[in-house]
Amino acid sequence: MLTPFAASEPFTMGVEIEVQVVNTHDYNLTKAATELLERVRLQAFSGAIKPETTEGMIELSTGICRNYDQVKAELTVLRDVLNHAADFLNVGICGGGTHPFQNWYEQRSSGRDRSEHLMQLYGYLYQQFTIFGQHVHVGCPDADSALILLHSLSRYVHHFIALAASSPYAQGFDTRFQSARLSSVASFPLSGQAPFILKWSDFTEYFERMAMTEVVKSLKDFYWDIRPSPGYGTVEVRVMDTPLCIEWAAAIAGYIQTLARYLLTEKSLRLSDRDSEVYRVNRFMACRYGLDGSCINPETGYRQPIGGEINETLDALEAHARTLGSERALAMIRQVVRDGFSDAMWLRRTARQESLNEVVRQQCLVWRGARKAKYGRFEPGN
Repeated sequence: MLTPFAASEPFTMGVEIEVQVVNTHDYNLTKAATELLERVRLQAFSGAIKPETTEGMIELSTGICRNYDQVKAELTVLRDVLNHAADFLNVGICGGGTHPFQNWYEQRSSGRDRSEHLMQLYGYLYQQFTIFGQHVHVGCPDADSALILLHSLSRYVHHFIALAASSPYAQGFDTRFQSARLSSVASFPLSGQAPFILKWSDFTEYFERMAMTEVVKSLKDFYWDIRPSPGYGTVEVRVMDTPLCIEWAAAIAGYIQTLARYLLTEKSLRLSDRDSEVYRVNRFMACRYGLDGSCINPETGYRQPIGGEINETLDALEAHARTLGSERALAMIRQVVRDGFSDAMWLRRTARQESLNEVVRQQCLVWRGARKAKYGRFEPGN
């Protein structure tokens, strides 16, 4: 049965980040999540540090936040608590949407009941699901508004992918993608774009039909790019790679929050099931080329660079950014779009000078607060 849609303060947000746990010998993924969780279990902080799919993953999640500054502050504390535990165990923590050279067949379930169930159901697909993403929840006033926001935000999925892209390498190879992570999600039968349903009563009927397949037990079994989370009273955006640093993760969350307020208050979009005609193309272009990819407006057919469309969107969000206090987040977005230099580009340029093992070592340093230099290496300080 579908969980009733909970009451939620509109445009509050929560952020979840899946991070990599690596050894400090060759910087491959290591099986240390259970020990790390035991080290942080009795510490006090806002949010949570939780297990994820395999023993090489940890999830950091904030509490309910009102603005970019609060998200950044909570993520900073969570990062530092986890880093302290990692130092005790002599392991490393880093961001990035994929680990550059881990072998999927070496990964094992975290042992949780849900993980064991999914391993049995999906087999090797679930082992290949050792990928790392950022999820952003946005509070909605009611269930119908949540579905409207879901499909409105779907028009901008390529923005979120391009901004967060940080997975150019997989299984030791350059994929030629800026974000290869989403290719692992695409194999699941209930992935991609949510069905075009705008009424919660209709969505409830859809869920009940899907539950009859026995593949679906809850909304967590839908691996959609954006999905409703009725238990939290939110819409959850799920397409982002995990950024290399928490400041950038907070900025992307601020962009999504501000965009959500703009979309629900101004209602400037004419939503249609025809949006799906270009959805997958726009999504692919963002995964393949990042900010340099092109996108198509489904209403007008107009094509332009993704970076250009983001800049136009930023202009439209200025008043909403002032209301929410997200000006600094949007300023970071604008600067990255102007420079055209993403996390994926940094990883690729660093790999041209160093081994992939060294790339992951530097990812760990960036996660701790070192600044990314434009042409590989890193700059100390924050």
